[in-house]
This record gives sequence, structure tokens and C-alpha cells, in this order.
Amino acid sequence: MSDQRGIADLEPLWRSKEQKAWYWYDWANSAFYTTVLSVLFAPYLITVAGRAAGCGSSADETCSRTVTVLGLHLAAGSLPFYLTSFATISSAFVLPVVGAMVDRSGRKRWHLAAFAWSGSFFAALLFFMRGDQWQLAAFAIVASSILGGCSLVSYYAILVDISTEAERDHVSSRGWAWGYLGGGLLLALNLVVVLLHDTFGLDKELAVRLSLLSAALWWAGFTLIPFRGLRDRAPTGVVPERGGLVRRSFGQLATTLREMRAFPMTLTFLLAFLFYNDGIQTVINVASTYGSKQLGFGDSVLIATILLIQFVAFGGALVFGRLAASYGAYRCLLWGTYAWMVIVVLAMFLPRENVVAFLLIGVAIGLVLGGTQALSRSFFSLLIPRGREGEYFALYNACERGTSWFGTFLFGVVFQVTGSYRPAIVALIVFFVLGAVFLLRLDARRGILEAGNTPPPRV
Repeated sequence: MSDQRGIADLEPLWRSKEQKAWYWYDWANSAFYTTVLSVLFAPYLITVAGRAAGCGSSADETCSRTVTVLGLHLAAGSLPFYLTSFATISSAFVLPVVGAMVDRSGRKRWHLAAFAWSGSFFAALLFFMRGDQWQLAAFAIVASSILGGCSLVSYYAILVDISTEAERDHVSSRGWAWGYLGGGLLLALNLVVVLLHDTFGLDKELAVRLSLLSAALWWAGFTLIPFRGLRDRAPTGVVPERGGLVRRSFGQLATTLREMRAFPMTLTFLLAFLFYNDGIQTVINVASTYGSKQLGFGDSVLIATILLIQFVAFGGALVFGRLAASYGAYRCLLWGTYAWMVIVVLAMFLPRENVVAFLLIGVAIGLVLGGTQALSRSFFSLLIPRGREGEYFALYNACERGTSWFGTFLFGVVFQVTGSYRPAIVALIVFFVLGAVFLLRLDARRGILEAGNTPPPRV
């Protein structure tokens, strides 16, 4: 290969090949987050746990009877939300240590695959959730969620290895778009199986269990593509520490947290991301509740809107990637934050049972959703000192996961005070306003230079 480079620079070609392999992990893991976490797991666990609690075969979220978890008596209708919250909070503590280990080992590809395949194994155990047997599923969803987050630390860190600063927005946007497409395709297929289960000779619960299993197999199978197509690189910028890998990782993490004061623009962006991302996640999480309880839509409209957002987000990620090439990721993120403000205000005034207006809001959400998530990842990569990608992206994911309950808490409090979901949805504007305030305080070019990176032509 060195002889070939003496004739022509083939580095862009090698990067392009790795980038194409890298995209497939977005495609792989999105199946778990869409089919399992977003749509099918919670209602099915409520039914199964409800039977164990004595709510009957038609148990649903209205069941107030409890099951026992580690000595705690938890309502069957709340169990999946407690489990995902526990996984989220646990991830906030686990991921930074995992990030330090990833940086020190120089085997990001192996870490990515190991965490992905371990996570998919536990996700596959959800297939055995039936009757009133919910305990294994409770453990499996926590384990698979945490391991999925660990795999993303390696995945995000690899972005820096396979792309130049000028390529980051394009590559990240392609990855997010590929993820929305893959996750949306499997979700659409699974919804067909679940909704038309009689046509396939299945009872509804078996259809749900097979759909959960399909997401685990999809995740594991498509992870083979990045595992084979990426290559490991020697670590750079490693902090000298004594002891074994775990001890050295804790030491490096402590050093990094102390040194972050030298990168004020990086910290400013993390604060901005913490707020506007919390707003984004809350809008997505409460959209179905708002559509059903406030606007009076049935399951068919809500399912159609979920799929619409998924596929429109595919295009939104690509569109924002092109806009970033012309105007810079920073400006596009700021514009995206303003767009989210407009969306929540318009959502407050949506007329009841107006399907067209609801779908149009879904299109707007999809366009901005794909773009803001893709560019947040690529822009943050420019603010990371070389060799610390795992740690910083772990902190990035910890901000995303560890604080994502603020918005839903505010939504619930406003509803309790007012008795209406309309003021609750518009109250979320505070997160986008705070995100925009911190973005406006950010000097993007200064932050990139402080991190030791080269600013792209358009910042």
C-alpha cells in the first residue's frame, strides 16, 4: 500500500471504503431503538407484568397492581419506564469509563462489535417474555440498553479516525440517514406482522415476540459489515497512567475531567446539547400521547405518523448535511434549534382530529430531527482533542442519556397544573431557548482550534 501511495494519494479511497462500512452500524443498531425501545417493548411488558400482578389477560397501562423488583413494589403499568430510566441513569456512570478504555486500547472496532453483539444477545432474550414471565425481560432490556450505549461510544469515536474535519458533517449525516432508513424499514415490516398477525397464522403476542427477536438479529447481523470493513488504529494522545487497563482508564478519565476547563467552547456546546437534545427527545417521547389524548387520533394515525417521521428524517439528515457544506454545521444547528421552537408553538395550536395538520407537523419534526442529531455528532467531533474521542463521546452520550428525563418531568408537571397537554407541549420551548442561548455564546472556530483540530471551510 505504501508503494501505491508513492504514485498517487489513495488515502481518500481508503477512507471512503471505511466510511461506507461505518454507515452500516447506524443501520444495524437503529432497529433496536425503533422496534424495541420506541414502539413494542413497553406495551407488551405492561401486559405480561400485569398478568403477574393479577390484572388479568387484558392488562394494560391502567393496571395499578404491583410487581416486586429488588424489594420494591412497582406498578405494572409503570415498570418499563422505571427500567429504561434505570438503564439511562446507569449509562451516565458507565459510559465515561468505557470511553477511557476505548481510547487506551486502540481496538475500537473490536469494542464496537463486542458491545453490539452482547447487547443484541440480551435483546434476543426478550423473545422469551410470555405469559406472566417478565423478570428475564426486565434484566435483558436494562443490559441491552446499557451495552447499546457502550457500542455507540466506540462507533462515534471511529468517526474521527475515518474522516477529515471537512468530511465530518457529510459522513455523520449519511450515517444518521442510513440509520433512519434501516430502523424504519424493519419497524414497518414488524408493524405489518403485528397488525396483520392473523394473516400470517400467528397470535398477536407471538407476532410481537418475533418482532422483538428480529430487531436483535438485525442488530447482530448487520454489525458484521462495519466489523469487517473497519480497521483498528494505534491510540494517540494517551495520558500516562499506572496499573491495569481499568485502573488506567479511571485515571485517564479523572485527568480528562480536570483538563476540560482548558476547552471552554467544548463545555459550552455540551451544555447547549444537553438542553436542546432534551427538548428533542421529549417531543419524540410525548408525541403519541399528545396525538391520542389531546388531538383524538387512533392507533392507525399514530403509527402512520411514526413511520412518516422515520423516513422523512432520512431525507432531513441528508438535506442538513448538504446545508452544512454550504453554511457550516454550527449555523445549521442554530437554525435547527429555532425550527424546533416554531414546531412546539405550532403543535400547541393544532386543531383536534385534523389529520393533515398532524402529519405536516410530523414532516417538520422528521426534517429537523435527522439534521440536528447528525450535525450535533459531527460538530462535537471537531471540539475533541485528538486521542480522547472515546471519553468525550462518552460524556456526550452521558449528557444525552443522563438528563433526558428533565423534559418529560416538565411536561408532566405542566399537565398536572393545567389539566391540558397544549401548554405542556409548548412549555418545552424553554429547552430550545436555553440550547440556543448557549449556542450563541459559542465561538465555533475558537473551539476547534483550542482542541487542536483544523476548522473546515465552513464552520
